Amino acid sequence: MILGVLPFFIVTQLGATAELLGIIEGSAEAINNIFRVFTGVLTDRLGRRKPLVILGYGLSSVSKPLFAVASTWQQAFTVRVIDRAGKGTRTSPRDALISDSVTKAQAGKAFGAHQSLDQVGAVLGPILAFLAVPFIGIRGVFWLSFAPAVVSLIILIFFVSDARGLVKQRRLYENAKDVLRNREFVLLLLALGVFSAGAYNFSFILLEAGRLGVQTDYVPLVYAFLNFATVIVGYPAGILADRMGKLPMLGVGYVVFMVTSITGIFLTPNVASGFLIAFIFGAYMAISDTVQRASIPDFTKPELKGTAYALYYTMIGFCAFIANSIFGALWTLQSSASAFEFSVVTSILGITSLLLFMSHTRKKSYRP
Repeated sequence: MILGVLPFFIVTQLGATAELLGIIEGSAEAINNIFRVFTGVLTDRLGRRKPLVILGYGLSSVSKPLFAVASTWQQAFTVRVIDRAGKGTRTSPRDALISDSVTKAQAGKAFGAHQSLDQVGAVLGPILAFLAVPFIGIRGVFWLSFAPAVVSLIILIFFVSDARGLVKQRRLYENAKDVLRNREFVLLLLALGVFSAGAYNFSFILLEAGRLGVQTDYVPLVYAFLNFATVIVGYPAGILADRMGKLPMLGVGYVVFMVTSITGIFLTPNVASGFLIAFIFGAYMAISDTVQRASIPDFTKPELKGTAYALYYTMIGFCAFIANSIFGALWTLQSSASAFEFSVVTSILGITSLLLFMSHTRKKSYRP
């Protein structure tokens, strides 16, 4: 409900530039992933997942409506960081809980189901925002978002069961060292990092839709369409990852991202183009997010999955800050085409790195 209107709210109503938006989004995602590190390690230390998941969802639920009282981009920046801190708090424990609930052979399907169901809300939210904005304005939508947040917390508290049989891990730094002793895990992180250094987030797709001719009032529908793509692609992508191998399927996702960037360079301005690039980007998100998370348990011990996710999100967060900051700067100082060209280059490098890693794991007799 919020994310579909937030980029334009920050740029058009609070006076930020695309460059500042990139810094805001990059910083917010970096904070998000820093918290994923802390709670990823902590969930192994406690031997529990659910309390941290509840804390994270609660923090985001309380912070999001505060966008309604922001009068400067700096204040919106603060709220965005708090919101992402909440997301970071819950993500590693949640991913570990999903992984705890299934076998490795079902991991792709499980994370695909999570991705698709999560994005159902991300489709309905922007549609509700589109319908509500004419009556209550963007700031009213921020207040309205508190209602579904409360419902989600009730479901989580009373209907979700914690993982059973987990053993408390008392060696925090030793756990990280143990995970990093797995050379394949480290090489996987490096391959993912090369690609992620140019992977901008959805905010720039919404700005691009506006540049292509989509009116501001209709941008929430573009965001809904983007998330609709993740709904219909996420679960099938997870099933295919279990069948054909997670790494090959991840390569498909990276190619789809590259196609998104190429599309951003050559599309002619019209409303249909805005929806087209959003759909392609949504398909990339569904494949990449699903398969990357499903791949992590293949390279670590079951009792250290929280720590492995923490290290994974450390790398992702650092790269997100770099990618969004550079992409936003190129967009502002040169052109949107220059920004997309940068991401095409990093995509090619990322795909090459992934192929080299796949070649290495084959020699090690890796089985997805």
